[in-house]
Amino acid sequence: MSTSVGQSKVRVDAYDKAAGRAKYTDDLCDKSALIAKILHSTIAHGLVKSVDTSAAEQIPGVVKVITCLDVPNYKFPTAGHPWSTDPAHQDVEDRLLLNRHVRYYGDDVAVVVAEDEVAAMQGVRALKVEYEEYPFVLDAQEAMAEGAPQVQEDFPGNILAHTSIRRGDLEKALQEPGLIKVEGWYDTPTVQHCHIENHVCFASMEAGRITVVTSTQIPHIVRRVVGQALGLPWGKVRIVKPYIGGGFGNKQDALYEPLCAYLTTQVGGRLVKLECTREETFVSNRVRHAIRTHIISWVRPDGAIVARKFEAFSNQGAYASHGHGVVAKGMGAFPQLYPCDNVECDCWSVYTNRPAAGAMRGYGIPQAMFAGECHIDDICLSLGMDPLEFRRKNLMPVGYVDGFSKNELYDDTFNQCLDRAMEVIDYQQKRKDYQNQTGPVRRGVGLAVFWYNTAVWPISLESSSCRMVLNQDGSLQFQTGETEIGQGCDTAYTQMVADAVGVPFEDVHVVSSQDTDVTPFGTGAYASRQTYIGGFSIIQTGRLLRERILNYAHELTRMPAATLDLVDGKIVRKGDGRVLMTLGELATEALYSTTNSQHLTAESTAQIKSNAYSFGCSIAEVEVDIPMCKVKLLNMVNVHDCGRLINPALAEAQVHGGMSMAIGYGLSEELKFDARTGKPLNNNLLDYKLSTCMDHPNLEARFVENLEPTSPYGTKSLGEPPACSGAPAIRNAVLQATGVAVDRCPITPHILFEAFKEAGLITD
Repeated sequence: MSTSVGQSKVRVDAYDKAAGRAKYTDDLCDKSALIAKILHSTIAHGLVKSVDTSAAEQIPGVVKVITCLDVPNYKFPTAGHPWSTDPAHQDVEDRLLLNRHVRYYGDDVAVVVAEDEVAAMQGVRALKVEYEEYPFVLDAQEAMAEGAPQVQEDFPGNILAHTSIRRGDLEKALQEPGLIKVEGWYDTPTVQHCHIENHVCFASMEAGRITVVTSTQIPHIVRRVVGQALGLPWGKVRIVKPYIGGGFGNKQDALYEPLCAYLTTQVGGRLVKLECTREETFVSNRVRHAIRTHIISWVRPDGAIVARKFEAFSNQGAYASHGHGVVAKGMGAFPQLYPCDNVECDCWSVYTNRPAAGAMRGYGIPQAMFAGECHIDDICLSLGMDPLEFRRKNLMPVGYVDGFSKNELYDDTFNQCLDRAMEVIDYQQKRKDYQNQTGPVRRGVGLAVFWYNTAVWPISLESSSCRMVLNQDGSLQFQTGETEIGQGCDTAYTQMVADAVGVPFEDVHVVSSQDTDVTPFGTGAYASRQTYIGGFSIIQTGRLLRERILNYAHELTRMPAATLDLVDGKIVRKGDGRVLMTLGELATEALYSTTNSQHLTAESTAQIKSNAYSFGCSIAEVEVDIPMCKVKLLNMVNVHDCGRLINPALAEAQVHGGMSMAIGYGLSEELKFDARTGKPLNNNLLDYKLSTCMDHPNLEARFVENLEPTSPYGTKSLGEPPACSGAPAIRNAVLQATGVAVDRCPITPHILFEAFKEAGLITD
């Protein structure tokens, strides 16, 4: 039986996207739509005392002005997490449609709805707001201090949440003589996702129901959040997700869909469009959490780890969004990646007067891997030990089982990935060549590994649904609740459906858009869950459809269904392989038979109660110009064990994209704020130094395919892992080149100047 799984099939959406035929949210919005524009706060913290709307309401074309004093007082959550009937497992409800108590520079104060964009913008500029200003705080640890400004009233000390892990007896372990203590603080910045398509949505009403068409990763979850925000039964809300121009986690939140839905109710159900500018996307959507991490390790001279301590302070910004889950996931990785008998871990998510931080590719692991993997090389520097040797000695061993997730390391993944990466980049020879360099320009190689989970069980619900429909010609279409956001899951799913049913890849048609009125339930695109979770419902539904097809074939061939098979779109007899009929012939007869007409379909839901480890590594080679304080990336390789590759070409593209994000994270990207006002300073693509192809060397992606036993197709996560280990690999390469251990990213010339000056490499 031939299969398309494992082949580099051309993306099913490639031609439409390349030709410009693919329809995104803005393409689908009727030109008659009213335009909504938001007035954002120009202070970092305070109370709106009044909003003078009189001038705005006189502008020709302005239809409606709504302020924070007008909206309903329904607090709602925004995070793209599965709902739970247990209140203890529900997301924090701290948002309103518009906010009188503004908590960051850019908070949503009022909105103008007008006949066109010009009138809407004029209306926003005409609004006059009187504020009562409060003190503000931008740093997480400062926000925890006594007397700090209170950002959210119900969270003393601005602490959204605090969790800890305790294993063994750290104090007793430290009594061992001869231990070497290595300590470090590591900072990762606030960054933005910078997807091509800014967030956009439009809403209208019909028959008492609200329809919102939106660029989102989580249509079914957004439906629930809109209902909560407006105080409506969820069945009164319909969400439609067309093609989406990237999300990377920013659109794993209900962004402006609730507000847009509310606006249509205020203008008689007319169509209202709300589209973010790039500047708004940077500040008024979501950002990645800036996290400060403190690590202490006590090791023996031979490199054995005896005890460790981990503290992380996550800058949550003004609203909870995904909240504590991000830093908690990073903390959870710490005692698993390098297992140790004696560990104390604590992490805090802290409200500050910055933009709300939410999900971003890697979900806390890029921050945790930067801190943890930089610290590992700091240990090696203290011991005079080779970083590769130390990792081989201490990394998670084969057979390790995590007590919480029940994940198991089944294969010698780390050594296999490291060996493959070293071959590609000639690590051992370059490490030797770059030792003990002098001169103004020096080179180095550095490595870092990463840990990643697949999906969210057992923390949250994991389920997936699939629907398949057989057409008259023997082709079929299918739908899932999991969303295509540019990563290629529609193509991978098409391959999996073809394999599950037994039809050619070309005869499978994916319904790419999600519509909560008709699409089977699924929680969306996040947690690198797509091929793993979707595989369960696809193979289950495919078997159901095969069974119904073969049972109908029995009626037509007189052969028992158990003796029949469906191979490449043909009904064959198992014993001799004889082709009895094509699937097209069967489908036509099934639909139009005057004696036994049937519409052959199948639908099922799979609840998944497993998870899977995904591992890999990065090796980076750099050239450092010490007088210029500049790092040039010369070479980079990522190696991933993501289980079975459904589509190798798509997998490689995923890795290249993630490596690009890691390069920007390591060398250039940071959203900066004015310490005096809290105002964002570089919320545009000119001043925000996004990594581009001009900043990249040749990027190499390689794979180790250890099939995951818990997965129907042997897959595990790949979407987010490529962004996790690149930044610390670059930092560790700089360390080898210069001997200077930089403790924060991005590693910009400004940071290097101070570090080189302190190390004596630059003198006045």
